Amino acid sequence: MSPNPLRRLPAPSAILFDLDGTLVDTVHLRIAGWEEALGSHGIDVDPALIADHIGADGRWLAREMGRAAGREMDWAESDEIDRLSGSLFDELNISPEPLPGAREVLTALEGSSLPFAIATASQPGQVAVSVAALQLPGPPQISDASHVEHAKPEPDLLLAAAAQLGVAPQSCWYVGDSTWDMMSAVRAGVTGVGVTTGVANAGDLSAAGASVVIDGLPALQADLRDRGLLG
Repeated sequence: MSPNPLRRLPAPSAILFDLDGTLVDTVHLRIAGWEEALGSHGIDVDPALIADHIGADGRWLAREMGRAAGREMDWAESDEIDRLSGSLFDELNISPEPLPGAREVLTALEGSSLPFAIATASQPGQVAVSVAALQLPGPPQISDASHVEHAKPEPDLLLAAAAQLGVAPQSCWYVGDSTWDMMSAVRAGVTGVGVTTGVANAGDLSAAGASVVIDGLPALQADLRDRGLLG
């Protein structure tokens, strides 16, 4: 068995997690919500193109899809589409499933001295159901799109999450499944840990700046336990 690649990294002082595609299996629902929201504004694009942009700032995503369809849109329309996609996602996201190892590693972190937070580009109303599905012992710290002016791939969200925990960004790991997660980590000076549980593959995550790529959250829990950071 190959050694855990996380062993190459210095121990973290805190861990930040993306939500969709990293902790909960909701990326396909995000794509469906975006496809319908864009379609309602006459924008017809390949769902695979939407998938490549999941995890990025929603207003920017809307504008990029508009350009792909051959037209520009202003901020107001992109904001309307972003909010509509979120509402449609809420309708679809009835019983999300935690991804393998998500509940276990977060529960273990709850009982440790290693702080963690969820840093997601989603609007706050879109987060509650997915977080509830994790069935954690207590409410986690969350930084969402309402906390920052610019979401991923800008660094603002991760910087806000690190500040919320009172930890220097340079000593944090950010665990995420998308290229936008890794780009944001690089810009924030955070160590990016890519996980291949969403749309992006290992090569894409590494090219976007991931320091390490793992195939699932059980590997993360094993590494933290081996370091003595978890009980």
